Amino acid sequence: MHNQSFVTEFVLLGLSQNPDVQKILFVVFLLVYIAIVCINMLIVVTILNTPALLGSPMYFFLAFLSFLDACFSSIFMPKMITDNLYDRKTISFEGCMMQLFADHFFSGAEVIVLTAMAYDRYVAICKPLHYSSIMNRRFCGILVGVAWTGGFLHSIIQILFTFHLPFCGPNVIDHFCCELYPLLALACTDTHIFGLFVVVNSGFFCIIIFSLLLVSYGVILFSLRSHSSEGQRKALSTCGSHIAVVVLFFVPCICVYVRPPSALSSDKMVAIFFTVLAPLFNPLIYTFRNKEVKSAMRKVWKRLVGVSDGK
Repeated sequence: MHNQSFVTEFVLLGLSQNPDVQKILFVVFLLVYIAIVCINMLIVVTILNTPALLGSPMYFFLAFLSFLDACFSSIFMPKMITDNLYDRKTISFEGCMMQLFADHFFSGAEVIVLTAMAYDRYVAICKPLHYSSIMNRRFCGILVGVAWTGGFLHSIIQILFTFHLPFCGPNVIDHFCCELYPLLALACTDTHIFGLFVVVNSGFFCIIIFSLLLVSYGVILFSLRSHSSEGQRKALSTCGSHIAVVVLFFVPCICVYVRPPSALSSDKMVAIFFTVLAPLFNPLIYTFRNKEVKSAMRKVWKRLVGVSDGK
């Protein structure tokens, strides 16, 4: 059932109304988007084509994370880029709902994957003898299934509530995409309760997972004391990159969702952080500190180039 909306489309104000700034944004974000998709998909292809990496749970999850990052940035960036070419930026009501759904679906799945990666490191460092029996293929597959299901449930709950809000007049969203809080501000009804629900469903969810992840990395680092200095260095390098990615993802998420709903201009900047910068930096943080992935990437790249040269 469609809600009693008179609004069929929303007007997005975007990042800037200045035509000159928009031209610069168009070029910058186009290049960044191409980089995000190419780097993330290169990681996916590399891991899928390297049996030694694919057989390792850490790289299996890394491939999944890279795939999610490529999908996540594709929800917003193509529209955000093309919008810079127009004076009036609009999105249909249905398009807006789809954007919201995809946003929370992929970010919900990503939260669970980051948790699975932390658990994988915990087992590898704290229970090395049981690692292969605990992190077996079946269990990794189940975790991926949990990530998809969790993302879907988190997203569908949010959408069902939003879809039934009445939008009967104002339709200007001061943002470059359909985001929950700016949308709530436009609803022709009291949305305080729904605002609190968003804080619980998105905000506290982020805080709880983030806290669990920090505690788990704390336990890992504490248990490293008994390892050799070489083992410590290797584990610290891996955990360091994981912690960097976790902070990059969760801190902006908490900034946006753990507070009373109000339209803050800083929200756009924070949103740029996790829609643009996180998907760009994640693969760089993980791969460029990792010799195995780098050498596997070189091999896959040579093979790809060799195939195209041989044509």
